[in-house]
Amino acid sequence: MFVDSHPGHDRLSDLNRSMTMMKYSKSPRRFNRATAQYAFGVLLFLCSIESQAQSLQQWIDQNCADCTERMSSLTGAYILELGEESLVGRAWLTQHAQESIDIQYFIWSTDNIGTLAAEQLLRAAQRGVSVRVLVDDLLIDAHDRTLLVLAAHPNVQIRIYNPNISVGSSFFSLIWNVITQFREVNQRMHDKTAIFDGIAGITGGRNMADEYFDFDAEYNFRDRDILLLGPAVSDMQTNFDEFWASPLAVPIEDLVANGDTAVSPAEMESFTIELAEYAADPVNFEPEVRQAIAEMSGRVTSLLQEMSWQEVVFISDAPGKNDGSEGLRGGGLSTDKLIEAIREAKHSILIQTPYLIMPKGGIELFAELNARGVTTRISTNSLASTDNVPAFSGYHRQRPRLLNAGVELFEFKPHPGIQSSLVERYPRLAGNNPVFAIHAKSMVIDNRLVFIGTFNLDPRSANLNTEVGVLIESEELARQLTAAIERDMLPENSWQTTLKFAPDLEVARNKRLKLAFVNLLPIEPLL
Repeated sequence: MFVDSHPGHDRLSDLNRSMTMMKYSKSPRRFNRATAQYAFGVLLFLCSIESQAQSLQQWIDQNCADCTERMSSLTGAYILELGEESLVGRAWLTQHAQESIDIQYFIWSTDNIGTLAAEQLLRAAQRGVSVRVLVDDLLIDAHDRTLLVLAAHPNVQIRIYNPNISVGSSFFSLIWNVITQFREVNQRMHDKTAIFDGIAGITGGRNMADEYFDFDAEYNFRDRDILLLGPAVSDMQTNFDEFWASPLAVPIEDLVANGDTAVSPAEMESFTIELAEYAADPVNFEPEVRQAIAEMSGRVTSLLQEMSWQEVVFISDAPGKNDGSEGLRGGGLSTDKLIEAIREAKHSILIQTPYLIMPKGGIELFAELNARGVTTRISTNSLASTDNVPAFSGYHRQRPRLLNAGVELFEFKPHPGIQSSLVERYPRLAGNNPVFAIHAKSMVIDNRLVFIGTFNLDPRSANLNTEVGVLIESEELARQLTAAIERDMLPENSWQTTLKFAPDLEVARNKRLKLAFVNLLPIEPLL
């Protein structure tokens, strides 16, 4: 099984450690009960302040006089290009939500960002917000007990999508499932949505981990989200509710093998104290981030004025993707929508995707478009920047055919010139010279139609993983997105690959040897 992941970083593994803060402090610390009690008091005080804050709708009404009227028929859209802006926006919306927060992710990591996000959600639950969290089972190796303790809060519910690998599965049941349910094991929920009070929604490529928000000291993803207000959020909510009600989404309480689901008040209090202690420590929750969140209200006011308002189509798959009758193929609703949009291109297609492995018929489609005079440019990862050598191997084998089909290819550099602007507020990170890689999944067709979402241009997204995203007809957003992708394609940020030049030699020999080995494996349908 090959998934959208970065070894050592991009995984939902060890969620229990994220919850209990045993490993994710940046310096060794001993648990201090007095400090924890103080932090718990601070948390309760902050919760009492937040409970008196304006609701999200009240805030919008006060700060954008015509937004509510617009939201009755149109959707406001704002592209979250920088990781910090996307992170702080999520935190601000979490703090202002008064009724509900629905979270759907493929990966929720155990690092600093993942831990602080969990603390923010628990804080919202303590002030009365209903919190529902749906995560895919593939990369979880959390202790059932930790998930149970978090879900024990009366305002928190946790469900696991397609639990046949990790939660509630023994090693032997995992092996049996892989042997007897190979397609089911490989069918994952790749959706990434966050919905606040049913009013504001965020979707896009970012999972919940340091590297998706330009905060990792070693490896970061060049990613992209979009913030929405209006009818498209209702469609997003409907899709979330469909997944939540699906038999594939199983409450954590139903997966505990020994049936011991009782959580004592003392256990819950201890859990909450540890979260509060972690968040109260400036080593973990940096002053720069706190300041950015505090300043976000002013930024959101101008952001509302910068929103583009139009009809937005939220595309999504049904739980399970398809009926499975075609094995590892079968397509899906999101696949059909994107193919239809590409087929109707008149003169240009611009794509950014981390993994580029054309599903069956894809190369032929782009060759047909090229013959009609449609230019296609694709920004993707190089061998030097990619986190996923198996996925790159599929692209590596197809690359000559793509070029012969008329597709222009630009492969991202691991240390692009753009990285200084991505981490400009955090010179400590810039000093470490982290690797950057493409993770955004975006497209512009004919300088007017925009797609931003979770769909990778590969067989897994086309046939196995459920995906979400938005299609928007907007020349304004098309200009913004085109400028961002074209900047990533500049010579200081990417190599242009041709039939005579490929930058594969810009990596260490061991990575090239790994690529050569993986190229021998018949794994393309799983990539």
